[in-house]
Amino acid sequence: MQRQFEDVLLGSIELFCLAAELESFTLAATAASVTPAAVSRSVARLETRLGVRLFVRTTRQIRLTDAGRRYFEQCRQALNQLAEAEREATGQQTTPTGVLRISMPTPYGHYRVLPLLAEFRARYPGVTIETHLSNRNIDFAEEGFDLAIRGRAPGDSGLIARKIEDAELVVVASPAYLRKAGKLKTPDDLPHHDCIQYALPSSGRNLPWLFKHKNEVTETMTRGGYGSSGDVLSGVTLARHDAGVFQTYRFIVEKDLADGTLKELLIPYGGCSRPFVLLYPHARHLSSRVRSFVDFLIEKLGP
Repeated sequence: MQRQFEDVLLGSIELFCLAAELESFTLAATAASVTPAAVSRSVARLETRLGVRLFVRTTRQIRLTDAGRRYFEQCRQALNQLAEAEREATGQQTTPTGVLRISMPTPYGHYRVLPLLAEFRARYPGVTIETHLSNRNIDFAEEGFDLAIRGRAPGDSGLIARKIEDAELVVVASPAYLRKAGKLKTPDDLPHHDCIQYALPSSGRNLPWLFKHKNEVTETMTRGGYGSSGDVLSGVTLARHDAGVFQTYRFIVEKDLADGTLKELLIPYGGCSRPFVLLYPHARHLSSRVRSFVDFLIEKLGP
């Protein structure tokens, strides 16, 4: 295998990442026990090699360019993997450490994952967790995430997908809405009700409702005067305030069902679910913090 990186270049990458994290050549120099001029030369060496500007410099501060930010995220991930590989090779990585960056959908984060993070950190106090709650797809390489949780696995061979759970779906409405609109006994009654719509962020299409009858699952397109997208919690809020009928995850409305704020409907046609999966890039040396979190989440939420 031909060498692509010299020792000087790897050192320059480390100093560049320090400067990017601390937003200062001077602070980076102090942290690395070198001079600010050495940091500046290292960054200039990288800019010459890449043919792009990595920082915008003023007399008071530095900030990453768009190209610099993308380069920084990938370099930081690569340096973390090198450090992790070295610790594992020398037997030093007895407990997980470092920053764990996780992207997850808003409802799944609030109701399933965030309540568990204190327990995870009690087990592994050396791990710092950064969470990003959003329903959009993320770019692992450019945005520096270790893990993502999504409602489905994308057709990307560069990612490993592990199912966490199949989350049960329920149809709900408020007692006040039902008093006004009448009872709902079968899915055939749905056209006579105001069904709150939720559009998939990826396609903009309304999500069909799922029902099971005699062990056969059917998809039903519904109609209504309310639509939402981006965050399924908006549909739940509308249902709580008498706007109509909504199909959502049981874990979101468990308390509402228990205290009577919402009523579960079409129970004989229930039992359907949608999966949630963990996604992470293929890696020969999966970091111990990622491996530990994957195992922990499946232990707590898996079947």
